Amino acid sequence: MTIKALKRKFLTVCTRWSREECGVAAAEAALIFPILMTLLLGTFDMGNGILSNQKTIRASQVTADLITRDQTVTATDLEEAVRAGELALTPFPTGSYGVDIVSISFDNNAVPQIVWRETRNMTPNPDVLNDVAALAEAGSGVVVVSVKYLFEPVFAGFIVDQIPMQEIAFARGRKSAIVNLE
Repeated sequence: MTIKALKRKFLTVCTRWSREECGVAAAEAALIFPILMTLLLGTFDMGNGILSNQKTIRASQVTADLITRDQTVTATDLEEAVRAGELALTPFPTGSYGVDIVSISFDNNAVPQIVWRETRNMTPNPDVLNDVAALAEAGSGVVVVSVKYLFEPVFAGFIVDQIPMQEIAFARGRKSAIVNLE
């Protein structure tokens, strides 16, 4: 078969195919399907991102709540509070979960001072004393829990790398102004 004959045969097939409604529908579906799949998978990743952000907020609040229940916190209490924060992220992986727990007291001039600090799998929050300036009351205290989490999109991972999330929760002691470490 010559090139002219192949070209003629190809044009005949394409022309016949384009005139048929089934062929046009198949061509339209082939063009639209990748766009629809991209939208669907992007929506899935965006929904998971929003959910993981909400779970990061919950993790900081749960940890702060558990720490501020008593006047003093033991190493076991700290361990359980950190673990509860990790569990708040379920079903997402917790390998990138980090927490910084700081108990702060305010002296008679409402100047903040760190009483104790526990940091795991992240760098300590350097602005913690500035963050509590609005909460300063002479003779009182506050517990600050900073949580960091890296969300990895499932389908959009080749477009977007990890998405860092950070949440800070503030809580006052329930039974005493300052929460101490035992």
